[in-house]
Amino acid sequence: MPLTRKGAATRQRIVEGAAEHIREHGVFSLRLEDVMALTATSKSQLFHYFPGGKDDLLLAVARHEAARVIDDQQPELGSLTSWAAWQQWRDKVVARYREQGENCPLHAALSQLGTATDAMRTVARELLRQWQQQLAAGIRHMQGSGEIAPALDADREAAALLAGVQGGVLILLSTGHITHLEAALDLGIARLRALPPGPLAAGQR
Repeated sequence: MPLTRKGAATRQRIVEGAAEHIREHGVFSLRLEDVMALTATSKSQLFHYFPGGKDDLLLAVARHEAARVIDDQQPELGSLTSWAAWQQWRDKVVARYREQGENCPLHAALSQLGTATDAMRTVARELLRQWQQQLAAGIRHMQGSGEIAPALDADREAAALLAGVQGGVLILLSTGHITHLEAALDLGIARLRALPPGPLAAGQR
């Protein structure tokens, strides 16, 4: 049965409260009692919206944080139509992870769900699919304007760039150093610029 507007708002308040707690204190300190106190909800309300208790709530938090990963890169990620726009997107990603540091609520929530669960794979797969699609769209736009070589496979280049970003993030989470993320972004974008451009760009010179 679909939630009423009030019910949806209550559920969202619980998810946001749990996400806030994880950001401040880490996932391992999360207790349902803390979430209830933070969001002014009762135990019956919490289990009404999350019948599986903490596991269901963590899955909802993971989905919430996955959506934030994409939202926090906008509007730059959806507007990769010039090299200046790519640089702005790069800077925004670096700034986001520099501010966040080793405390990544999405990574924490996914890890708590377990590395082999179908739910975790679904959340991670959808996040990466959306991210890669928007990168590929930017590459195709730049190919259309003659700024990127048309011979490049946009989907493959987007996948490689995203893999580099995720590797840089994992190193950041392990070491606290952001230099690997910066290098992955800089080299990935440099590769897009390195190959001979299309005839349109050549004709514009």
